[in-house]
Amino acid sequence: METLSVSELFVSIQGESLAAGRLCAFVRLAGCNLRCAYCDTNYAWDADAGRAMAVDDVAAWVSGSGVPLVEITGGEPLLQPAVYPLMETLIGRGLEVLLETNGHVDARGVPERVTRIIDVKTPGSGMAEGDYLVNLPSLRENDQIKFVLTDRSDYDWAKEVLAAHPELGRVSAILFSPAFETLPPRDLAGWIIADRLPVRFQLQLHKYVWGPQERGV
Repeated sequence: METLSVSELFVSIQGESLAAGRLCAFVRLAGCNLRCAYCDTNYAWDADAGRAMAVDDVAAWVSGSGVPLVEITGGEPLLQPAVYPLMETLIGRGLEVLLETNGHVDARGVPERVTRIIDVKTPGSGMAEGDYLVNLPSLRENDQIKFVLTDRSDYDWAKEVLAAHPELGRVSAILFSPAFETLPPRDLAGWIIADRLPVRFQLQLHKYVWGPQERGV
């Protein structure tokens, strides 16, 4: 029986992506290959910190939550091979499935019906030296690309990435988010307006509602 290392399961309001504001069931898997400077889920970095659960049991919890939208996140969920049968199972049950990935793992094997939310790590994350463009050649129309920005330098860097990679224009949304309590949202909004940048500004709503350290919300 295929198993997953699960950090936590909970129902909350989706705080990011085009689904922001919607009721969502969350499956947070344990284990991550990155160590971002602004990470607020470092308790999910270590795969051994999660509890072992069968794929069918995780899917049963999601189905039992009564919520038709589910996000699989981490950590980095694509590090666990059993996440693929989990996604297939959830799709087979008629659920809308989101996958949040840090962008440094090849995501081509993710089912087409899953919405991939792919991070592009900026210099401010401390992780921009890795293979942050690995998924650009295989982008899909239902993908969403997310930049978390810590300062003006990150913003200018992200603009350069957009200019150098026109294939980013094929996704459903390019999300620019200010790192919570690091980059003032007003500053980022002003830069986007001044540059007429064709991106979607977003805030991490869950942090404003419950605070940055609250778990299971």
